[in-house]
Amino acid sequence: MQNVIEIECPAELLIGLNTNAEDMAQLVRREAALGLFRDGRISSGMVSRWLGVPRVAFLLDAMRHDVVLLDDSEDDLRRESQRA
Repeated sequence: MQNVIEIECPAELLIGLNTNAEDMAQLVRREAALGLFRDGRISSGMVSRWLGVPRVAFLLDAMRHDVVLLDDSEDDLRRESQRA
């Protein structure tokens, strides 16, 4: 079951960003996923399924956006090493 969330977006914003509604929706979805992952609210696996991209591709994109992947705690290291 898919849920759809609608947001309003003024035409001026789309024109100013030189984009269309579909591309804007993808941008908002990606930025939301990055933010939720950065805040530790969703896992990289959940993001990869949501965005339809391989997990490694998302993690590389997250690193390019200065998202810290590990807090260097033993729990983080153990959890991430078990996922490999």
